[in-house]
Order: sequence, then C-alpha cells, then structure tokens
Amino acid sequence: MNARHARYPFFAAAREAVGQSGVALSELVTTDDPAVSRALERVERALMAGTVESETPGEWSTRDELLSYPVARILVSLIDAPAAVRKYAQAEAATAYDRFTEDFESTDDGLKSTDTVTVELDDFLTEFELTDQVRPEADAQATAQTRKDDAYRVALGTYLTLSEPGWGERWRLVNREVADGEVRIIREELYELLREAVRRQVAEGLPFVVGDDAIAEALDAEVDSLRGLLADRKPVGRIDTVVPELFPPCMKHLLERVGRGAELDHHSRFALTAFLTGIGMDTDEIVAVYRDSALDEEEIRYQTEYLRDEAGTQYAPPSCATMAAYGDCVNKDERCETITHPLAYYARALDDEGERGTNAAD
Repeated sequence: MNARHARYPFFAAAREAVGQSGVALSELVTTDDPAVSRALERVERALMAGTVESETPGEWSTRDELLSYPVARILVSLIDAPAAVRKYAQAEAATAYDRFTEDFESTDDGLKSTDTVTVELDDFLTEFELTDQVRPEADAQATAQTRKDDAYRVALGTYLTLSEPGWGERWRLVNREVADGEVRIIREELYELLREAVRRQVAEGLPFVVGDDAIAEALDAEVDSLRGLLADRKPVGRIDTVVPELFPPCMKHLLERVGRGAELDHHSRFALTAFLTGIGMDTDEIVAVYRDSALDEEEIRYQTEYLRDEAGTQYAPPSCATMAAYGDCVNKDERCETITHPLAYYARALDDEGERGTNAAD
C-alpha cells in the first residue's frame, strides 16, 4: 500500500493492493479498526458535504485511508438507497477531481515512480482506457505549464458517452467543433469528462448484496447513523422568497462569518449552501454570497448543482438535530424551540411576517 493507492482508491492498482494486503474485511469491521471509522466519515462527508476528504487527515494512516474505500462501499450498499449511491459516487468523483487537477498542474520533476503520490494526465487516460480516445492538438503541450484553455480532440463516441445532456448548452454537439470523428474540447472540459468517468466507475456495482451477515451486523450502528443523515435529505419544494432578516439564527451566524471572510468547515458550508438553494437563490446569487470568502467559485458552483436533482428540486439542509451535532446550532431563539428544521423556521417566519403585515394594513 502506498500514498497514491490511498489518494486514488478506485484505480486498479489500489484494488490489487487491497487484495494483496491479506486483510479480511470481515475481520476489519468486527475489530473496531480505524479504517471503519474513516469509512463512516467518508460516507458521512459524501452525504453532508459532497466530498470524501477527511476533516482530520493527519489522524489516518495510508492503510486506514485505502481500506476505508471498500468498507465505505459496503456501508453504501447496506444503506440500500439510490440517493446514497448517487451522492456517494458524486462525492468520490468531486474529491478525485480536486486531487487530479492539482496533480496535473503541479510541477513535474521528470521522475516516475510507483511510490509517487501524484498522477499525470496520461495515468488517468490509461486507467480509463482513453489513451487512444483523447489526444492534444498539435500545438498543445502536456506539461505543468499547459494553459487550461489548451485544446484536445476526443473521439466522438467517448464524448457522447461521458458528457451529460444536463451539463448545459455548451456541451451540446451542435455547439461543438466536430471533425473526422473527433470533438474539440479545452483542457478544463477534459477534466470534467474525467470526473464523470470516476463517478461512473465508483457507482458501478453499487449497491451490492453483502452476503456476510457478520459484516452487516457489525456495521448496524454505522448504517443506522447514515440512514439518519439521509433522512435529512428528502427533496423539498422551493420557497422562492429571500428575506435575510427572517433567516434562522444558525444561518444568520454562518452568513455573518462568510461576510467577514471566515473559513467555514465543510459541513457548515454545506448547510448554508443547501439553505440558500432551498429558499430559491440561483447559483450566481449563492456565488455572490461567498465572494468575500477564500472559497473557489467553481467549487461553490459545483456544490450548488450537487444539491439539485434532475427534476429541479433540491435537497434540504441538515435538520436542527444534525446542525446541533456539528456545532452549527447557535443563538437559539423562541421560535427555534418549536421547529426541527431551518427551512421550517424560515417558512414559519415568513408566514408570521405575512400575518403581521395583513394586520397592520387593517
């Protein structure tokens, strides 16, 4: 096992490393192994924050990180809910995207080793059998200095397979340059196709039947906890009214922190973004909220889209109980004592404000 295996656990070499380690998953989950704790965090973060990065990376060894991946897949399978599979695969892909874009743009010292942490673009193309399907244009140089708008040619079939209609107008074939069975894309778009390739590979085979009863029983508590988080994520209708002074205290607090440039933990950012999405703010408006923070605009845009499903609805922010568990429930007021969800607080505040307005008019 090496650091690259842990960084990209869906690679064939990482799977082989797990198989050759001699570790039996049945023993792993029944002995309170730290890899199980990391696996639980991995899935929790996928459901709550759209990433599988640990909030305490220094706590886990390379072994813990790598073995957490197959255990996380077991947990997702035991949850047995389409939303869990979808959100988990998206989160693994989002995390991989952050890692490989950093790797691809990092300085290449010219040395290749199976022990190196980083990967190169060619490594990814080989892993997903895309070497013959993607080529740089004649004037594009695949180096650390490559500009993000350098162009590539992708085989038409591969482009149609990996791109999704919901990605927007620019991805429609009619809006692309197509010649000799190839589609012209820029480097950033190639990265998006690779993210989709990762998502599909992670999702493949999920959920599967966990045939070992001992494994299922040993993970009962973890599965129950994750199902509770998923229950917070039922689709809700849009409120379509933005009145910041009526926001619940927890959201006002998070907005105040963002406004002064404070860095939010992943769960806090997820809760605020989900709330703003839930009350009808569009992506550009939400990006504007984070303008004074250190967060990357594209990261915010991706998380906002992550919160919406294909039907255009969105997933609710965490419940009050979950907000409290993460330390985000602050400055409770009288109304907080009668509700269980930030959106319920806001809806009731809007109703009360409407009633007061009507009475005043009379």
